[in-house]
Amino acid sequence: MTNAHYLSKADGTDGFHADREPKLRIEPGTGEKITFETDDEAYAQMHEFRSMEKVTATLNPLTGPVYVEGAQPGDVLAVTIHDIKFPSNTGWSVYLPGAGALAEPMGDQMYTRKINLTEEVAHVTEDISVPLQPMIGCIGVAAADVTMSTVMPSYPTGGNMDLTDAAPGSTVYLPVQVEGALLYIGDLHAVMSRGESSFVAIEAAGEATVSVDLVKAPADDDSLARLRAPRVETDDEIIAVGLGNPVQDSIVMAYESLFDVLTTDKGLSNEDAYTLMSAVAHTELGGPTGSEAPDPLHPFRAIGAVTLARIEKKHLN
Repeated sequence: MTNAHYLSKADGTDGFHADREPKLRIEPGTGEKITFETDDEAYAQMHEFRSMEKVTATLNPLTGPVYVEGAQPGDVLAVTIHDIKFPSNTGWSVYLPGAGALAEPMGDQMYTRKINLTEEVAHVTEDISVPLQPMIGCIGVAAADVTMSTVMPSYPTGGNMDLTDAAPGSTVYLPVQVEGALLYIGDLHAVMSRGESSFVAIEAAGEATVSVDLVKAPADDDSLARLRAPRVETDDEIIAVGLGNPVQDSIVMAYESLFDVLTTDKGLSNEDAYTLMSAVAHTELGGPTGSEAPDPLHPFRAIGAVTLARIEKKHLN
């Protein structure tokens, strides 16, 4: 039985701060599980007031940070997600005027809907239920040169990435930039469309349980030595994240990162990796948060893009 730690949402924060006092210090690689409780008060206020001007709660507040003993810049933190639960059985669907790909048809009025959750489904309408697919929207470690936003954009060390692959059973790899790594988690989703067309998923307060390991100063024969953005690994897939503006730059980064995995870690020749990727390596847009800070006058309009390049592990056996 491994030790367990519980971090309350009561002391949540509004960004990925590098100077925030750690809420927990932990040795990596022990298998100890950490449960992060997360908050949805901002969505509850939106539902109550139907006005962003009356919302006082932080959007996507974070729980943490966790200080990882021995972590130093140049290392890579491996965060394995074990479980996500929603004790309140409540989720939220919200339209923020001007945000997301559906802003034009949705118009200028805020829309909110309270969603009933069971252990298996989300009741998105009176007649339609969809299976739960719990995931973490905000996961990352502190950056050395900026306090990362909980909303936009995504960063090389993580952030509000909104990736459906950040789900139970997956491991998220994050490049460390500050001593102790400083891991934060927030913004849980009960279910989310890939790419998050509406900029808001079925949002829900809950509990995410993870464990952490540390890859110390990866050598050149490990692709993690050149990790420029997070990577996710599931039982079935390897998913490389690319960030860039314009979108083509994010596509190139994602493909190059996946190519590095195949040639460096899996031992394929450049030619074999190239040919295999041309057949079965797929790209798609990741979360809608962009790769650069948005214009303050248009805070929900993304600049740049997040792209995912993915390959199924069955092709590498």
